Amino acid sequence: MKLSCIIIEDEPLAAEKLESFIRQVPALELKASFENAVGGLIYMKSQAIDILFLDIQMEPLTGIELLETLGSKPYVIITSAYAEYALKGYELSVFDYLLKPYSFERFMASVNKVLDDAKQRQASTIERSHLFVKTEYRIENIAIDEILFIEGMQAYLKIHLKERKIMSKLTFKALLSQLPRDRFVQVHKSWAVAIQKIDSIEHNRIKIGQTLIPIGDSYKEFFYSLIQGLHQ
Repeated sequence: MKLSCIIIEDEPLAAEKLESFIRQVPALELKASFENAVGGLIYMKSQAIDILFLDIQMEPLTGIELLETLGSKPYVIITSAYAEYALKGYELSVFDYLLKPYSFERFMASVNKVLDDAKQRQASTIERSHLFVKTEYRIENIAIDEILFIEGMQAYLKIHLKERKIMSKLTFKALLSQLPRDRFVQVHKSWAVAIQKIDSIEHNRIKIGQTLIPIGDSYKEFFYSLIQGLHQ
C-alpha cells in the first residue's frame, strides 16, 4: 500500500524537515508542498490525496479555516507548535496532532496509525458486501450495493435502497465509517450518495433516479475534486 500526501506549511525549515521524513517512508508518496493553505486548497480541488500534513497558523487562510471548508477529508495530520488547537482539530476529524518540534519516531507513530487504519478500511471494502443496520424495531441486513443515497431527517437517517427505504438513528459519521470510503461520499449536511449511482450533476445538484440532491457549499471542494479524479 502506498499513500499519497501533501504538505501545507509556511515555515521553510519545518517543511523541509517534514519532506525529509516523508521521503524516508516507502509507503508514502509526497505529491506537493505548499507554503499557504490557499495553494493546497486549489491543488485538492483537482487531485484526491490520502494524507494532508497541515500547519495551523498561516495567512491568509489558517489550517483550521481550511478544514472547515472541506467536506469529506483525507487523513489529516496537524503539525503545529501550539497545543491549544488540538481540541478544535479533533472536532474537525483530524486523525493525529504532531506538536512541534517532533521527532522522526513520533512522526512514524502517526504514519503507522494511518497505515493501519487504511489497511483495515481496504480489507473492509474488499470483504464487506452487507451491512446490519438497527432500526426502531429490528436489525436490517442491507446489501451495500443496493444503497442509492442517504438522507438526514432530524434524529433519523433515511437509507434509500433500490426497492425500499430504511429509517435508522445512526449518525452520518457512524454509518459512513462502515461503508467503503471510495464508494460513498457526504455532499451536504443532510445527504450522502453512492458515487456509482450518480446519474448526472448539474448546477450543484446530483441526480439519482428522480431525486435531486443539493451539494452543500462546505462539501463542494472535496466532492468535485473526487469526481474530477475519477473521470481522468
